[in-house]
Amino acid sequence: MNPTKTNYWIDIGMGVAFVLSFITGIIKWPRLVTRFGLTYNQLPMNQLTIIHDWSGIILGLLVLLHLVLHRKWISYTTKQFFKRKEEKKCESQQ
Repeated sequence: MNPTKTNYWIDIGMGVAFVLSFITGIIKWPRLVTRFGLTYNQLPMNQLTIIHDWSGIILGLLVLLHLVLHRKWISYTTKQFFKRKEEKKCESQQ
């Protein structure tokens, strides 16, 4: 699989995992549940907890994979960022 397709599917996976984790996290928020007049007995909390936990783990793993695949770009960009700052310091001192 080419790198563009790999990045695409990793990003789609991260997006889906984020949405699942975010929505289930909001639903599990105690003040929000009571504000809508619901009780935890009315919601499938066990299933929501399983979805929330697994989507968070999957999101974390996909983010880690994403960072590993982009490590060269991250390293290069970081070096360029700090190199420019150092060059500006040298120019201002002259």
